[in-house]
Amino acid sequence: MSLYHDLCQRSADPRRPFLLGPGESLSLADMARASHQCAGVAPGDVVALVGDFDAAGIRNLLTLVDRKAIVMPLVEANRAQHEYCLASGHADVVMADGKLVRLQERQTAHPLLDRLRCQGHAGLMLFSSGSTGKPKAIVHDFDKFLARFATPRPAWTTLGFLLFDHIGGLNTLFHMLYNNGLVVRPTARTVSAVLEDIRRHDVQLLPTTPTFLRMLVHSGLLDQAALPSLRLVTYGTEQMDQNTLSSVANLLPRVDFRQTYGMSELGILRVRTRKRDELWIQIGGEGVESRVRDGELHIRAENRMLGYLNAPSPFDAAGWFNTKDLVETDGPWLRIVGRADNVINVGGLKVLPAEVESAALSFPGVRQAKAKGAANPLTGMHVELLCQPAEGADLSIDALRRHLGEVLPPHARPLRIRVGPVPTGHRFKQV
Repeated sequence: MSLYHDLCQRSADPRRPFLLGPGESLSLADMARASHQCAGVAPGDVVALVGDFDAAGIRNLLTLVDRKAIVMPLVEANRAQHEYCLASGHADVVMADGKLVRLQERQTAHPLLDRLRCQGHAGLMLFSSGSTGKPKAIVHDFDKFLARFATPRPAWTTLGFLLFDHIGGLNTLFHMLYNNGLVVRPTARTVSAVLEDIRRHDVQLLPTTPTFLRMLVHSGLLDQAALPSLRLVTYGTEQMDQNTLSSVANLLPRVDFRQTYGMSELGILRVRTRKRDELWIQIGGEGVESRVRDGELHIRAENRMLGYLNAPSPFDAAGWFNTKDLVETDGPWLRIVGRADNVINVGGLKVLPAEVESAALSFPGVRQAKAKGAANPLTGMHVELLCQPAEGADLSIDALRRHLGEVLPPHARPLRIRVGPVPTGHRFKQV
């Protein structure tokens, strides 16, 4: 059965829109005819689909899945990376701006791509953020990726904040499609536009990032009374700090907050949050196991990726994936405290950047903070800190340094503090 017909059978009313956006709506009935733009795509083609969660993008995405293509979602905001993605992903076709351009007549052979072609399965290709090197081309079997949505779940009116090239954004879309939900495409991904969209469309669920939640907190625009429909905020894709979570939870006392956990390699996993304003979680769900080894979180998941196109497999012989997330444990509960590949070694003492950033964010007037290690002739490394002040804030480096001296041990105190913009990528997470 095609994906389209499967979704129609699951739908309570195929004529009811599952997507609302600026000047458009889309229902399954609207998609009775496949996208004509995909007519030149052959089964097994790697198709770079440049788009968004709008009517055209979703229509093309579902049509490509039913044509058994290997879909590489890309967004305009990341155009500087497109050339790299097309080459690393062995793209056969590019679909953008309503046009289809074939890059090569013969499909490139690769064991992972050929496996999908031989099985007659559609594929999904995503790219890692590249924070620790060149982005990795991550290949999923689309049939296995969709299997996680077969179990019925509650579906609310959800703002589609996460992007088209992000596994969290795809998770939102397919969760809504499989469970008769409604996705609202944001007018813009700015604080004022997001808040207005929530009010206008009675949005119940906002999936977002810690970086954007900090922007909300410092905007001064959050008002529980003005957001009566909002029931749940989920956050993930990067580490959350306790100060931001406590602040936003206090500003929205009737809203539940839940941490999500997932990686492009593993998918979005089911998570249980201990309390709405705490960072302790449990990770599990169907076909998912977790363990902690030497303070690092390992995951084994049935619906994992097939592998990387341009890097060795990260799975061990038993199928475990080392996430490199450092965790603390409290019985069955986990709390992520940093990344193993970001630890700063100062004279033999380990410093987690997140510890320094959290301390900085607890200082009034700091909107974003980024800590890193730098070479030091005496201690091997020292800590440096970049802080972005809130709008209109007069941030004193001397006062901030005194604050950090009170809350951080000597080896974790930044030797150098700068004030300026903290770089944020197109997915609204720090880079």
